[in-house]
Amino acid sequence: MLPKKMSNREVADVFQLVADLLQIKGEIIYKVLAYRKASDSILDLGRDINVVWREGKLTDVPGIGKAISEKIDELLSTGELQFLEKIKKEVPVSLAEVLEVPDLGPKKVALFWKEAGISDLAGLEAATRAGELRSLSGMGPKSEAKILAGIESLSRRTGRTPLGLAWPVAQEMLVLLRDVKGVKAAEMAGSLRRMRETIGDIDLLVGAKDSAAVTEAFVGQPNVARVLGKGDIKSSIELTNGYRAQLWVLPPERFGTALQYATGSKDHNVRLRELALKQGLSLSDQAITREDGTEILCATEAEVYEYFGLAWMPSELREDRGEIQAAQNGDLPVLIEQGQLRSDLHTHSTWSDGKGTIEEMARAAKKAGLKLIAITDHSHSIGVIGGMDVKAVRKRRKEIEAVQEKMGKSIRILQGVEVEIKADGQLDYPDEVLAELDIVIASLHVSLRQPRKKVTQRMLNAIQNPNVDIIGHPTGRLVAEREPADLDMDVVFAAAAESGVALEINANFKRLDLNDVYSRRAIDLGIPLSINTDAHNTDMLGKTEYGVATARRGWAEQEHVINSWQPRRLLSWLRKRDDRK
Repeated sequence: MLPKKMSNREVADVFQLVADLLQIKGEIIYKVLAYRKASDSILDLGRDINVVWREGKLTDVPGIGKAISEKIDELLSTGELQFLEKIKKEVPVSLAEVLEVPDLGPKKVALFWKEAGISDLAGLEAATRAGELRSLSGMGPKSEAKILAGIESLSRRTGRTPLGLAWPVAQEMLVLLRDVKGVKAAEMAGSLRRMRETIGDIDLLVGAKDSAAVTEAFVGQPNVARVLGKGDIKSSIELTNGYRAQLWVLPPERFGTALQYATGSKDHNVRLRELALKQGLSLSDQAITREDGTEILCATEAEVYEYFGLAWMPSELREDRGEIQAAQNGDLPVLIEQGQLRSDLHTHSTWSDGKGTIEEMARAAKKAGLKLIAITDHSHSIGVIGGMDVKAVRKRRKEIEAVQEKMGKSIRILQGVEVEIKADGQLDYPDEVLAELDIVIASLHVSLRQPRKKVTQRMLNAIQNPNVDIIGHPTGRLVAEREPADLDMDVVFAAAAESGVALEINANFKRLDLNDVYSRRAIDLGIPLSINTDAHNTDMLGKTEYGVATARRGWAEQEHVINSWQPRRLLSWLRKRDDRK
């Protein structure tokens, strides 16, 4: 019997597991990295690994040489990998789940295994709670508390996909579907359309009279690993990267009600149905239905909302956070748009860990349509290779001035820094150095697991420093990977409102920090926001769509976001902050 066909993600997971177990075993690092590279290449392949294998082109894939291609051949031919089975006899496979605990590396996991007999997550938790780890080398009560916090954060992970990974995949499918003959409309739906920071499945809706051609195009995509269901209205697939997608095909005249229903959220839809019931109507994904059973068909969402006396609401607002009441009162916000951003106030160059020179970053910012860029390289104590010391900060100014002279008035370049809020609460540079800069971002990167009182005080030290203009990615969280610092956000917001400092929405989809809820809180308190890329290379400049989406979910308008202002106004705001020094 032939082995079950494996998806790209399943094959990639095998090689990731091999890398994890080899690293715990203590194998030389280049072998470990080779397997990790192979895993990443398979995930990013964009084609079915089985097709590439049958074509005999595995070694054409970056990161896959002869030895690993032979292992892929064995895996796809037999469904097993003897090399992995051999490693499993030497290293408990359950240790791989222990590696998932935040801040635990292979050396620590190996230490726990070899010296405390811990071979799985349950054993680690039990030993930690019993205080059995503190006697091991490099361990103590604080280390145990950190491990428990990591285990708890691991249990809260949902397995959902970050927005920035799912969005481009959905966009590619929409391009394909919109090109099918007879398609009148095609949109994404669900949490993806509402631009939540993580999503479940990719939900797509198409309006077409004939569903057959649309369905065939959907299930016949080259990156489909398996078809999970196929019908006249609904079809489901699993992609080679492990994501799942669902398609609904409805008649064009019913597309509006279907899209409204499928977009959600559930709570928003409940409110809308309550409104319908008060008017003697019912609302479903198919139509608005009168009491006598006759239907009112809506080809667009605007028609649905208009029928109930409401303005159309941007999908990012549909979370039952007062948007229906605002629509009834004519108070819906005019949400900020990506094209309104005129500056990027958080970028890095080769003076710290960036990949682009100051001139390259400035020219890329200009090409992206920006009028101003702040070069905010890291300070030296963060541990980033090349973080600037005080001498480098002053030396860099000469290069910025030279690039500014070369580019003239086409773009304004500010000298800035992302200064580290150190574990002891001090900023990485003395005040006299910070005072020389055009703009200062202060950020938490280290010791994020400190107790609430201590980490909050660190943040307050930065907010209350008159040299600090923006707090970068305030909570330090990584979406679906790292929990935020345990900040007392009530205290943080109160201090920010008093000082006038801006809070950043970091547009990197791995951060999106502040999140939408905190962004709205900041707006309500009059705290300015700044949406920045945190760009470390030229390609990242202008990639603000996810940060803007987060701001929109927080009800942000252009007025609330300082880098959407004209440069003259922004510079005036910075000068007024300088007056506080």
